[in-house]
This record gives sequence, structure tokens and C-alpha cells, in this order.
Amino acid sequence: MQAPQVRRRPALLRAIGYLRGQWRSASLAYGALLVATLAQLAVPVLVQTMIDAVTQARALSLREAEQLIWSAAGLILLFALLRGLFSFLQAFMSETTSQGLAFDLRNAIFSKIQRLSFSFYDQNQTGQLMIRATDDVERLRTFIAQGLVIAASAFLLLTGALLVLAFSNLQLTLVVLPLLPIALALFIVFGRLAQPLFQAVQIKLAALNTVLQENLAGMRVVKSFARETHEAQRFTTAATDLMDQQLRISRVFSFLFPIVFLVSQLGQAAILYFGGQQILAGTLDLGVYQKFSLYLLYVFFPLGQLGFVIALMAQASASAKRIFEVLDAAIEISDRPDAPPLPPLAGRVEFRNVTFRYLGASEAALRDVSFAVEPGQTVALLGATGSGKTSIISLLPRFYDPVEGAVLLDGHDLRAVTLDSIRSQVGIVLQETNLFSGTIRENIAFGRPEASDAEVEAAARSAAAHDFIMGFPEGYQTRVGERGVTLSGGQKQRVAIARALLLNPRLLILDDSTSSVDLQTEAQIQRALDGLMQGRTSFVIAQRISTVRNADLILVLDQGNLVASGTHATLLEQNPIYAEIYHSQLVE
Repeated sequence: MQAPQVRRRPALLRAIGYLRGQWRSASLAYGALLVATLAQLAVPVLVQTMIDAVTQARALSLREAEQLIWSAAGLILLFALLRGLFSFLQAFMSETTSQGLAFDLRNAIFSKIQRLSFSFYDQNQTGQLMIRATDDVERLRTFIAQGLVIAASAFLLLTGALLVLAFSNLQLTLVVLPLLPIALALFIVFGRLAQPLFQAVQIKLAALNTVLQENLAGMRVVKSFARETHEAQRFTTAATDLMDQQLRISRVFSFLFPIVFLVSQLGQAAILYFGGQQILAGTLDLGVYQKFSLYLLYVFFPLGQLGFVIALMAQASASAKRIFEVLDAAIEISDRPDAPPLPPLAGRVEFRNVTFRYLGASEAALRDVSFAVEPGQTVALLGATGSGKTSIISLLPRFYDPVEGAVLLDGHDLRAVTLDSIRSQVGIVLQETNLFSGTIRENIAFGRPEASDAEVEAAARSAAAHDFIMGFPEGYQTRVGERGVTLSGGQKQRVAIARALLLNPRLLILDDSTSSVDLQTEAQIQRALDGLMQGRTSFVIAQRISTVRNADLILVLDQGNLVASGTHATLLEQNPIYAEIYHSQLVE
């Protein structure tokens, strides 16, 4: 039976809920907004006082009329200064609030990205995730800083103006009221039309960002194959799609704003006609009419502002939806409640009837695979591309969980112990070396930042990296650049090996870890690894004859099936598949 789906609030409301973490600055911002709005609402009353003083000058002495005018003018100036002061406070605190909210959201997204399972990254592009943490958060922040504040200001101004209008002249107020539902209906319709348009913009922006990110990361490949023109065309196509989508939105809002202003002009025309009739009939004073006209601006001006708010809200709503797609993503690989840590490893590994399938794949990557490895043994994995070698080494640190069966370390099912306790005892060197921008020392000590210089140097010596490191003027403080671009492939590989060795792991995983080095360096690394593998369980994806010959156990994989296992001598004599792989792939 399928579990019922959790009903969630709209994404934008959930995002606004993050304001709870910024309640102090938000309270100051909206408190200042209230004071500024009240100061603005007081001005038309003072304007009426000045006009009445002029029009009723005959009933008053000249001195009394002048005093009223100067008093009203002074109060108008005072309220203007008050409004300016609190508007500044409101703007500053609104920006502080929105920046705090963006800070919280970006940290929440990054924290979630760190905890998401590998299957999530198999299904999502890097550029898409980057846009969510940058542009989508910024659009949401802009709505909080501007749109939400404008909406609150418009609501206060509109409500206050309507109340004053109703008490001043109910008959003229009733002339204006029918126009408000029309304007509101327009905003609702355009809001529903705009949100999917803005969501499409973000998707196309992410596609553009993906092209840019891929080209920057693979610039050497692009230039090597003279594909600059082709990649420029890809970027132009993505940029054109984005521009076309932006123009569609511009057409929608180019239609909205004139309609809003038309409704406003109709209201002003109606007030001019009916108000003029009341003035001619002597039932409406000029001062009251002028006050009414100013308050009428306070009714229609917020309506015009709401058009801008709708645009910001549609963008923010689309972005919030995309942000919560990440924040709500299921974490497939996680600790069970009250899961104990894995005790210090002896190094026994068992695959018990393991079947594994990548998310979205129709075929299994591993089918009913079973084997056992004793502590301290070296295991070589052999097989053609797609045979399941990488799947096996991905299950060992629990990057994925098997669909059926179990992976056990020292008899403990990996799903029953904590992830940190597993991965802290597993050292991994992948074929694709990833270094972080920073110094060589920081990269070697990535898993143990507290390691001493002597420990870092010992790991580098064991990986045959110390000599080339000391060849740099700054030694271990040499900066490697983005993705280790200043180092050669072999140098990056040796730094990665040193990084794994510094952990002093009980279980060592080497994914063709000497593929990027020359024969002399390989011999140096292999001698170091041979010594370090003593007493450690090691899994090696083998591409070298020496690795295969020295392995305690060789696993031969074919299309996800374990077709043979044993030592080199036994398999060479008894298994034709191994013999064929050995002679065709390794000996050649």
C-alpha cells in the first residue's frame, strides 16, 4: 500500500516562513513601514487645512489664515522628515532581513546537497543545482526585500486611504469601490499566467549555466578538438531560448501595466465627474475635494505597485518551488534511527547475494553477487567496461544500497551502522582525481585537517609525492589551482593517494590509481602501496599485470555477474574468460 503524500504549503509561503529566523530585523522593518505609512496618510489632511485657510480667509483674519498655513506647512515638512527617516530604517532593515533569509536558505541548500545520495546527482546536472543556490535564492531574496514590503505598504496605504475616503465622502467612495475587484482579478489572472513563465526562465537559465559550466571545466578538451565554434553555437542557442522566454514575459507585463493604469484613469475620471457635480451643488468643499483626490492617489498608486509585486512574486514563487525541490529531495542513503557506529574494522568484507540497480536504470548493474574477503587480503576486480567493477567499490563505502542482499563489514550490515563510522575507516582513490583549490597540504589533509606536518609528509612520501612537492618553491604550501590545474595527472594522482593514506584506513579502495603515472613513478607508488596494503583489506580495479598477479583474490565480472573468482594461477589454468581478459587486456 502506497504511503499517503504529505500535503505541503505553497513553496513561497514556506520560504516566507524562514523569516522566523530574522524576526528582530523583520519586526523593525515592518514597524518602520507602519510609521512611514501613517505619516504619509496624514499629509492630505494638512493639505485640506491649508486650502480651507485660503478659501475661508474672509471668515478668518489675515493673521489667523497665515498661522494656519504656516502650521500646516510646518507639519507637512515634519511628517515628510518623519516619513523619510522611517522609510530609510524600513529599507535598511528589509535588506538586512532579506540577506539573512538568503544566508539561511543558501546554507540549507548546501547542507542538503552535502547529505543527498549519489543517486540524486546521477539524475541532476551541476548547473541546475548551482542556479538554485544562487539565482533562485537571489530572486526570492529580492521579493522579500522589495516585493513583500511593497505589498505590505500597498495594503496599509490602500486600507487607510479607503477608510479615510469612506468617512470623508461615502458617496464618492462608492464610485471607486467597483473598480478595485476588477484590478484584483487582473492581478490574480496575470499572476497565474506569469508563474509558469518565470519557472521556464529559471529552467532555461540553468541550461545556459550548464553549458557555461561544462565549457569552463572542459576548456582543454574543447580547444584540443577545435570545437570552439560548435560550443559557441550551443551557448548561443541556450542564450536565445532564454531571451525568447524573457520576451514572452515582457509581452505579458507590457499588457498588464497599461490595463492597470487604464483602471486607475477610469477611477479618476469618475471622481472628477461626480466630485465636480457635488462642488457645483455646494455639497463639497474644495479642500475636502483636494484631500479626497490625494487619498484617491493612495488608492490607485498601490494598485500600480501591485503590478510590480505580481512580477516579483511570480519570479519568487517559481524560484521557491525549485529551491524546495532540493530541500525536499529524499535522502536515500542515511543513518537509521539510533544506528550504532561501526567498531574499528578488522577488514572482513562479504557480499551476500547482492543485486544492485542504479536509479532509473532498466538493467541491474550487479546480479546476485556473493563473495567473502578475509582481513588483509588484496582483491583485484577485472571485467570489461560496464561489468560492475565500479558498482562494487561504490557499495563498499555505502554510496549506494543494494536492491537485494547485503554488504557486510566484519559481519555488520552497512545499513545498520552510521555512515561516518564507515567512511572514516575507508580510504578511496578514484580514477578521476578531484583536488580542491587550496594548497597541496590542505588537499592531503582534507580528511584529517588536524594532522601534523610530519604525518602529512609521511603520507606524501608513501605515495611518492614528497620529492615533486619539494621541487616547488613553496613546497607543501603550493596552491594547486582550481581542480588541481597546476599539477600534472600523475602528480594529482599521487596527492590523492597521499590523501587516502593519511586516513590510515582499514579498507583501501583503488580505482586504477596508477593509470595516470609513468612506469618509474608507478613502480615507486606500487612499492609504497604493497607495504601499506599489508594488514589492510584492499580492493583494486586492475589495469596492470602486477596488480593481478599479486592479488590474493581476483573477481571476474561480466555484465553484472560474478563469473569467476580465485587466484591468478588457478584462474589462468581453469577459467577461459579470465585467460582471455588477461591476455587480451593486460598482456597487450
